[in-house]
Amino acid sequence: MKKIAIVTDSNSGITQNEMKNYKGLYVIPMPFTIGEEEYFEDINLSQEEFYKKLLSNEDISTSQPSIGNIVELWEKLLQDYDEVLHIPMSSALSMSCETAMNFAKDFNGKVQVVDNHAISVTLKQSVFNAMRLIEKDFDAKQIKEILESEKENASIYIMVNTLKYLKKGGRITPAAAAIGTLLKIKPVLQIQGGKLDQFAKVLNEKVACNKMISAIKKDLETRFKDFVEKDEMRLCVAHTNCKDKAEKFAEDVRKEIPNIPLEIIDPLSLSVACHIGDGALAVACSRIIK
Repeated sequence: MKKIAIVTDSNSGITQNEMKNYKGLYVIPMPFTIGEEEYFEDINLSQEEFYKKLLSNEDISTSQPSIGNIVELWEKLLQDYDEVLHIPMSSALSMSCETAMNFAKDFNGKVQVVDNHAISVTLKQSVFNAMRLIEKDFDAKQIKEILESEKENASIYIMVNTLKYLKKGGRITPAAAAIGTLLKIKPVLQIQGGKLDQFAKVLNEKVACNKMISAIKKDLETRFKDFVEKDEMRLCVAHTNCKDKAEKFAEDVRKEIPNIPLEIIDPLSLSVACHIGDGALAVACSRIIK
């Protein structure tokens, strides 16, 4: 059996402490610039500190991890491992995946970069799927091909609590944000195949939550019907700085979709929170590769 190291980034939601529970897993912290200072997720920037700065209207921006640091990590890992499987966030949402792919060409196949259009909680599931495949004696190239063949087998719906950050990021106009705020509109976004799109606009949080549950339920009954019958789909609820609200939402999801396990209520990664703000809720489903 080949020794394979898995590298991902903190967009997966896997914390530095959680990483320690899994031998051969390495999580690269995402960098942030706040004011003129550089911070790294879960290193010198906790969830609590991030939201304190966000809600204080400090100027926060995200960037890619240094490719130099990534290559240095690959080189270090290859002293102890036969191969490296690198699973970054979707290329549809970040250039870091394409950059890593270009540099991996210099490693003669020993570094395999996966682009399976995953982000946040679905990226986390991809990492766990990769661990299972390593245990079944697949090599890094085979795992890359399997994970990439699974790129359509996940779905995410996100209710945005405030329009402030969508306006700041240029996703909606200031006029639309002002009208939406006045009418208390809650946008529901969707991520399918790595692409972030608008799914619906509703007039309050309760309707938005019901809309998300109905949408994920429909996906499970149609797109993922065969996987459901094989007990290969799992649900997850995630949030930005609203754990109590997320736990209540998870109860509603379990009530409406009792046949699919919902085992994880996770904070969304800070890279996601930076663009949608606090108070957001998400529900996702993804396939477990058994």
